Amino acid sequence: MSSPPGAGRSRPWIPGQPLVEREPEPEPTSGFTVGVLGLQGDVLEHLKALRRAGAIARVVRREDDLAGLDGIVIPGGESTTIGKLLDRFDLLEPLRKAINDGLPTLGTCAGMILLATDIEGSDQPRLGIVDITVRRNAFGTQVDSFDTTVEIEAIDGGPVPVSFIRAPVVTRVGEGVEILAEVDLGPVLVRQGHAVAAAFHPEVAGDDRMHRWFLDVIETQTAQ
Repeated sequence: MSSPPGAGRSRPWIPGQPLVEREPEPEPTSGFTVGVLGLQGDVLEHLKALRRAGAIARVVRREDDLAGLDGIVIPGGESTTIGKLLDRFDLLEPLRKAINDGLPTLGTCAGMILLATDIEGSDQPRLGIVDITVRRNAFGTQVDSFDTTVEIEAIDGGPVPVSFIRAPVVTRVGEGVEILAEVDLGPVLVRQGHAVAAAFHPEVAGDDRMHRWFLDVIETQTAQ
């Protein structure tokens, strides 16, 4: 179990606002090509983290952008807004098909909500890939956001620093879904095959182990 929710609480954070000031990361010339859904949310920090981890990272905004990807990240932000934009730009069905066809996917915060098959009290657009039910804003409102560390059994090197920002929590886990991390409220990191859903933001603290691990997930999936 991780530290209790609220431990290490710090200043609130607005999705899309970088917490760590860094120079632009150089683009690797080789490695897996990983897209970051760029309709809304914390796109830039995921691009930076992926590049530091050794991936070729690019923004995905259209169906054509899915071509040639080895994996994709669905970032935190406003899940309702991202879902509506996916639908408006005719990307919801192509992205769902790509993931169902085996595209490794990491969804963080809003990305977890979009990957879930069921969302408590909401009929918002979603991808519906991972057999879980989630509760939105489970840890409170924007002012209740906090930084903490989470023990993730799949990642070596000790607890991983993460941020919970109006984060969801998993309230039901379906068959075939693996729980990789949980806190007192419930699971906050799950995996079903090649799809990984995290309730938190791993990209804002400057620790890239989660992104490096996701590249390992991609490597495993690619080898199959």
